[in-house]
Amino acid sequence: MKEAAFEVKEELEELENTELHIAITGETGSGKSTLINALRGLKAEDDGAAPVGVTETTLNPNVYVHPNYPKVNLWDLPGIGSPDFSPDSYLQKVDFQRYDFFIIVGSERFRSNLINLAQAIQKMEKKCYFVRSKVDSDLWKDPNTFNAEEVLEKMRDDFKKQLRKCFRNTIPQVFLISSWDLGKYDFPRLVETLEKDLPSLKRLAFLLSLPMFSPEFTEKKKSALKSHLWKISLVSADINADLIPSLPLVCDVALLCGSMVALYKAFELDDDSLARKAKLAGKPVKELKAVMISPQEKEITRDLVINYAEELFLPSLVRSLAAAGVSIVITYWMLSNFLDNLAEDAERVRKKALEPIALGRAAFPRPKEGEDSLSPYEPTATQRPSSEALLHVAPTQEIQKVATQERAFSSFVGVGDNWLIFVLVFITHFVSFILYFYVFYLC
Repeated sequence: MKEAAFEVKEELEELENTELHIAITGETGSGKSTLINALRGLKAEDDGAAPVGVTETTLNPNVYVHPNYPKVNLWDLPGIGSPDFSPDSYLQKVDFQRYDFFIIVGSERFRSNLINLAQAIQKMEKKCYFVRSKVDSDLWKDPNTFNAEEVLEKMRDDFKKQLRKCFRNTIPQVFLISSWDLGKYDFPRLVETLEKDLPSLKRLAFLLSLPMFSPEFTEKKKSALKSHLWKISLVSADINADLIPSLPLVCDVALLCGSMVALYKAFELDDDSLARKAKLAGKPVKELKAVMISPQEKEITRDLVINYAEELFLPSLVRSLAAAGVSIVITYWMLSNFLDNLAEDAERVRKKALEPIALGRAAFPRPKEGEDSLSPYEPTATQRPSSEALLHVAPTQEIQKVATQERAFSSFVGVGDNWLIFVLVFITHFVSFILYFYVFYLC
């Protein structure tokens, strides 16, 4: 078990250190920078955003690091517009081997320069994908005279016919997207395609870095994360594990705290992500935080983890012969409940951010000079409610008010799930029975 735990720990560390380099290129003014900002959850005017303009703003490859995942890099490559464009010299200039895959962006038709570039990329055995941006502008020209689905399908067919003439073997796929709303059109299909094409570790890094753009993607991200909880539980129970005071339960509390904070970032529920989301929605951060049931990111401490364990612990569940196994099960149960609740919170926050701003109410103002400016998108000191109010008071009917932090903890970990307690008791006694039988047989 110790050897298995060390192997799993190395795998988790490899995942944490996995780098992903995404190259985004296309013609000048095609929307490359807008797409990069959308994938990072930023507006063009935000600090660190890729500059957006009708003229070429990229002369050399510029890297934009993801705000929550510093190993995920999006590269804005120079635009392709000159008549004497050469794919080979272009790829050499941008350091072709650096990137895991290429997204080629076009806003109208895919001209010969883009097709020549895609052919050169394929010859060098790299993946490339055509993205047709600015779909909204075409649909908005005269929305009452045509069926949107028919127009989109016609676009896809036209691009397929165009590419069949130029590619003999593998034809790159074309995806219609809107950088203003990633949940529309073909972006979900692009995510599914990249899932299949990327290696496992890079695939997970890509999924975790994407913004929460739909309920289906929230479930996809939750499922991908859940497959790693057993690994975290195994490492927690067997490497650098400490006995929790007053409990016959061993776990690495620091590892669990770090894992919980990482889950907040994965679902864009950490303070920085909520601030960016609030600005995009034109709403105060407190409105987004108010629909969350889970404790805030800053409250994830050693004491919180121990409180969870104390709430979950039943003396009859733990025996000296099975203490390690029970520690793994309880740790997994705790993380699984944590993950489920964060996924629900992420969906509530997403829906809240999409709600239209009430008539007559302006977007939340920035703090004036001299006011409390912990974050430029946070309420000021006089407007900000207490931390208890942010944690437990929700203005919607779907979320009941929670009076105390203890009640929130109990609701958070699902202590009332008697069926799971029964399963744990059954497993523990079954393991004990097998061990006792084995000892009796040897005697």
